[in-house]
Amino acid sequence: MTGEAAADRTIWHVTGTDALHFLQGLVSNDVTPLQSAPGIVWAALLTPQGKYLADFFVIRRGVQDSILIDIATTLAPATLRRLTMYRLRADVQIAPAPLHAIRGLGPAPDDAMADPRHPALGWRAWRDAPGAPPGVDWDAIRVAHCIPESGIELIPDESYLLETGFERLHGVDFRKGCYVGQEVTARMKHKTELRKGLTRVSVTGTAPPPGTEILADGKPAGMIFTHSHGEAIAYLRFDRAEGALISGTASLRLIGVV
Repeated sequence: MTGEAAADRTIWHVTGTDALHFLQGLVSNDVTPLQSAPGIVWAALLTPQGKYLADFFVIRRGVQDSILIDIATTLAPATLRRLTMYRLRADVQIAPAPLHAIRGLGPAPDDAMADPRHPALGWRAWRDAPGAPPGVDWDAIRVAHCIPESGIELIPDESYLLETGFERLHGVDFRKGCYVGQEVTARMKHKTELRKGLTRVSVTGTAPPPGTEILADGKPAGMIFTHSHGEAIAYLRFDRAEGALISGTASLRLIGVV
């Protein structure tokens, strides 16, 4: 069985007759297709003000199987508290699953599912045994396709879905019913023009640590995040992104989103 360990992931079993209905009312994407067929959905949990709290995969491996949630370990405790708060009297139980998240590139094994965000991210599986030590340069893939990561480009209580690429990466559904933070997200989609967001930049010189401020003509223009092979993901004000940009001692130039 091929595949390498997806580091720092927590897996939960979500059971109970209300499990999918419960999640459908909370997350940014439509999970109802999982009622009738195996599949994987990437979604986010938001504050009522539309700000990102956590992102995770919702998975059903077989029609009779329980729902799995695959979430960054750093976000798991706070997310579990939030889900428990919303549960009220719903028939929903969330418990640790003794599984390991595995990911890989190339032909997918029979027990795997394609990563729903982008074809370049390959496949994911959930197994009893851990995968091989990490060997793929996932940061290079993310930078090349401007794909944000939990806790790096995706910052709890700060990030907005549409500024961080969730629509392009199939993480939000504008046709589903209400969910927490839906009103703000829909307003950003239909009534405003995005003035800030994640994009790619070229980096000349030594890239500074993620979260370092970017300046345009001495004015704040955003922040630099993951960098790899002379490029980086940056969060930029678009009205200040066209000229020369500086972050630390590095010079940046806007590339755009692939």
